[in-house]
Amino acid sequence: MNIKTLRFALWGAVVLAALALVTVPVLLRPAQQTGLGHGHYSLIDQNGKSVDQNIFLGHPSALFFGYTHCPDVCPTTMAEMASWFAELGDDGKDLRAYFVSIDPQRDTPAVLGDYVSWVSDRITGLTGTPEEIAKIAKAWGIYYAKVPLAGEDYSMDHTASVFLLDAKGDFDGTIAYGEDQATAVAKLRNLLGKS
Repeated sequence: MNIKTLRFALWGAVVLAALALVTVPVLLRPAQQTGLGHGHYSLIDQNGKSVDQNIFLGHPSALFFGYTHCPDVCPTTMAEMASWFAELGDDGKDLRAYFVSIDPQRDTPAVLGDYVSWVSDRITGLTGTPEEIAKIAKAWGIYYAKVPLAGEDYSMDHTASVFLLDAKGDFDGTIAYGEDQATAVAKLRNLLGKS
């Protein structure tokens, strides 16, 4: 074996050893959950009752973040939820839905109660202090921001997806804004089948 071949073999061994040091720990590391949604927050439901992150336990859920003064995305999503519940019929009896306000300044429990009641008695409105809303939004990776309008009026930009949670309160996927009805209902049936 000449010196050039020996050098090549040694460098090859060094590269393989380095790759092993980087790759093996990654392969041996247990799979990690997304952690999406995990956190501690204290909210108020539409009836004025205090609730926390445990409200999502024991049943599959659909979770949406919005606000009652929303001109388009929120009422559209609420109408879609109503159609999902209607199409699921009795198959969806265990499914709960939650509308978390990202505008606690205007969305009191009473306002939320009026807003969600026209959709379904299986949708619960949730609000809280700005600090607690920030906590749940951070836990779910929600974007929201106040957008000033004329005078003192404002609107809110926000994430428009519906989050799906299994009975353990763990993230199980999303339904995109405006997603096809058949696809959305199929995702909900899949979620219900895991319960």
